[in-house]
Amino acid sequence: MSNDKLRVPTMGQCMAEGRKPEVLFWVGSAGSFDDRAKKITRAFVKILNKANVDFAVLGTEESCTGDVAKRAGNEFLFQMQALMNIEVLNGYGIKKIVTCDPHSYNCLKNEYPGLGGVYDVIHHTQFIQDLINSGKLNVTGSLYKGKRITFHDPCYLGRANNEYDAPREVLKKTDANIIEMKRNKQTALCCGAGGAQMFKEPEKGDKDVNVLRTEDALRTKPNIIATGCPYCITMMTDGVKNKEKEDIVKVMDIAEIIATAEEL
Repeated sequence: MSNDKLRVPTMGQCMAEGRKPEVLFWVGSAGSFDDRAKKITRAFVKILNKANVDFAVLGTEESCTGDVAKRAGNEFLFQMQALMNIEVLNGYGIKKIVTCDPHSYNCLKNEYPGLGGVYDVIHHTQFIQDLINSGKLNVTGSLYKGKRITFHDPCYLGRANNEYDAPREVLKKTDANIIEMKRNKQTALCCGAGGAQMFKEPEKGDKDVNVLRTEDALRTKPNIIATGCPYCITMMTDGVKNKEKEDIVKVMDIAEIIATAEEL
């Protein structure tokens, strides 16, 4: 994140300056460490900078939400990680959090309140939609005009939290043709990485879930498979490579699509 053009203040810096940002950007483990997901983080920060959003990150004070530990059945480790994060968040008086990771989103929104961490948690597609609706961000570029985009619903954004509209509304602003897969919204198929499956090999079977889901996407004859989750990006990218279509089909996060449309 050392790009000179990116303004990424930390909560510690803000406290030292005696000011409190409006929103905390929760980067998440994937967005911090995974090379592909870091590009999503950068794209979203460019959007935040462009819209002059008053935000900060925790930086080295941010730890894993504990989502993966919980899904894998280690409740003790989850609570340890969560309580550590809650102590930091409450210490800074955080009220509003935005994140690009639906797993962090679900965990912070639905599972932290029971441990004393109550926040207004927003997914980055919802946040981008709000920025557009309030006039803080204009999507004017014609880069994607006429391109065929299909949106893959992340499980923890869609079925777990019932958010289907925000990502699609944002994509419509690009003037692309949004083509729905046969399995979409409530009937969308998982990419295969949720529930800590990301970190283990698949069981024996006829076909990997991500390949099956990629086949769903490719039937729409897309130029771009769009999603809003770093895990989905990895799984769908692997699926496209499996089908040897990486030269003609891109897999992109909505933040990346908006950032490149605006040449940020």
